[in-house]
Amino acid sequence: MPYILCIETSSTNCSIAIASHRGALDNSFQIEHCLDLKEDNSDTYSHAESLHVFIKDLLDQNKITFDQLDAIAVSKGPGSYTGLRIGVATAKGLCYAVDKPLISIDTLQALSLQATTSDIIIPMMDARRMEVYSAVYRGKHLVQSTEAKILTQESYVEYTHDKNTTFIGSGALKFKELLNDNQSNYMEAHPTALTMCDLAIAMYNENQFVTDLAYYEPFYLKEFKSS
Repeated sequence: MPYILCIETSSTNCSIAIASHRGALDNSFQIEHCLDLKEDNSDTYSHAESLHVFIKDLLDQNKITFDQLDAIAVSKGPGSYTGLRIGVATAKGLCYAVDKPLISIDTLQALSLQATTSDIIIPMMDARRMEVYSAVYRGKHLVQSTEAKILTQESYVEYTHDKNTTFIGSGALKFKELLNDNQSNYMEAHPTALTMCDLAIAMYNENQFVTDLAYYEPFYLKEFKSS
């Protein structure tokens, strides 16, 4: 059975999980293939200090060595420029060190899996001011591609004020306040390696690996700005 190390650093949440067919972690997101999870959501962005420690701790707790890993999965973005850079650099370094393939997972797709009861799921990651990184899913199927969107009262008008729609992520409550909408569902949440696990197992089974590891880069979506 495969063991896949999942790395999520696209937001303030430094999150590591082990995906396996023998998933054992109780969770509320209907995720089947998570063996274990370690994470810390800190506004101080502790990724550089915590990431390698979390990885070692999680593997040691489950008596899994780096050589026993079958692949490394990383959250590719969009999200925090610095967080994504740290996560991808770590994942690539591990792939080179232990000669394992890399799996690249869409951050918004994994985030959307935290909403389990709605027909339409719109993950939104805060991108400063009134901008978000967002996409639209109908269940697990992408129906509107990822974009950087300036929120207005006309944004997603075909989906708002609908009890079967869930907006989820760090930008969701900002959107709710803008609309004064009490019909749709709004969930403040951060990406987690937990919801990467089922995606990682599915992609591993289909041999969906990064083909050019040396040139792989995060999906920043927008150019980095320092202010």
